Amino acid sequence: MMGQEFCVPRFAGSRILALALLASFAGAPMLRGAEGSAVSVVPNRHSYILVGFVGGFVRRTNAHHGPVKVAHRLQQGSAKDAYVEVFENRHRKAALKTIIHLLDANQDGVLSEQEKSEAHIMLFGQSWGASAVVLLARELGHIGVPVMLTVQVDSVPKFWQNDKWIPANVAAAVNFYQPHGVIHGSREIKAADNSKTRILGNYRFDYHQAPVRCEGYSWFDRYITPDHMQSECDPHIWTQVETLMLERMQPELANVAANPAP
Repeated sequence: MMGQEFCVPRFAGSRILALALLASFAGAPMLRGAEGSAVSVVPNRHSYILVGFVGGFVRRTNAHHGPVKVAHRLQQGSAKDAYVEVFENRHRKAALKTIIHLLDANQDGVLSEQEKSEAHIMLFGQSWGASAVVLLARELGHIGVPVMLTVQVDSVPKFWQNDKWIPANVAAAVNFYQPHGVIHGSREIKAADNSKTRILGNYRFDYHQAPVRCEGYSWFDRYITPDHMQSECDPHIWTQVETLMLERMQPELANVAANPAP
């Protein structure tokens, strides 16, 4: 539903989710080169490609931040043939090259229609990283690659970016935002083509009413942008981000996590 605000539900099943994520994971090849550089990885038939972006000037290895935590849990517990990686938002081009390389199964340098049709890609991010999600989805759309899901958390575009219109190559999209402070997320995302993209919701959450304790953040974050900071560390929000992706990879596990036994 577009243009409507929702209160964010709080999942009580975080422990059960953790148990559900104990499924065996053999480990997909990861990019570990210099920042922003293209690194050769052996293409596999990855059933899913999950790419996340951190916000601001945060490094992708910063374990305090939501996208990094989610990626780590998915790496440990998702399907063994899933590729999961987090990038700095300024390295969107490197993420695009990585995705194309992974999809190019025969390594001929050209994505065939079959290789494109077999893509199962999900993108997620926070702040500038959430805006990078939309831009990357558009770039994939320009070359005919579909995206299963985009997830934006307190999305903040840079001056020349537009993070509100979701391109038609995206099947489903969801937006989580908080309304307070100098920096706050976009209140609403819309589908460029309603017949192609389902907007799952624009979910409002309010840390004035339900504050979250964050560890390991700077003085600037804590005193200048406290609400935006909390969107980055809020375990309830990131559990929901994780569950949205699990629903598409492992429906049985996601259902258990979202609906724990009494």
